[in-house]
Amino acid sequence: MDLFAATENFAFQEPLGPGAILLRKFCQQEERAKANAAALLRDLAALVEISPLRHMVTPGGFEMSVAMSNCGALGWVTDQAGYRYQALDPVTGSPWPSMPQSFLELAKRAAQVGGFENFVPDACLINRYEVGSRLTLHQDKNEIDFMQPIVSVSLGLPAVFLFGGLERTSPTRKVQLTHGDVAVWGGSSRLNYHGILPLKDSLHELTGPYRYNLTFRKAG
Repeated sequence: MDLFAATENFAFQEPLGPGAILLRKFCQQEERAKANAAALLRDLAALVEISPLRHMVTPGGFEMSVAMSNCGALGWVTDQAGYRYQALDPVTGSPWPSMPQSFLELAKRAAQVGGFENFVPDACLINRYEVGSRLTLHQDKNEIDFMQPIVSVSLGLPAVFLFGGLERTSPTRKVQLTHGDVAVWGGSSRLNYHGILPLKDSLHELTGPYRYNLTFRKAG
């Protein structure tokens, strides 16, 4: 049985807004799901051996609290020149590592369950949160085609996800994310502001003191 067999029937689907849905425990529906989540983490470990996690610097000169890397044909970067996608890892000077098949199938299947057919991501942002790490409210708008959704996977420690509207000042909804949850948003919610509150101190059986987030996009 493949990684996502039968999850369409068993994942608890929590609407977040028009075109936006949270698939609770999407990665761990069955007894073997923990092993599947562990397999995702093993693939992740191999990726960051090639392109290490790093704390990028924003155009304003601030170091991000979240450690980041990428896989796929394109990777998201930020520095004093701005926010953008590029094919080469600025740390290694080499192409970003290829996206593992486990990652690709996860993103495609979750997008399909969320109502977005034929989603084929070319970029996966890898984020590692530790105690106190946060992501301020922002829009994902460096991609070319806003008709393509965002697929965001949570692994490890729980976090509080903020999901707002099209303005930074729009009211935000607080959503608890736990290991195996997958959020999908697109359509009229594609450019909604979103973020993560500071991570609380805890330990997870698979990831220790960390939360990992895999965010899939069609960037190019």
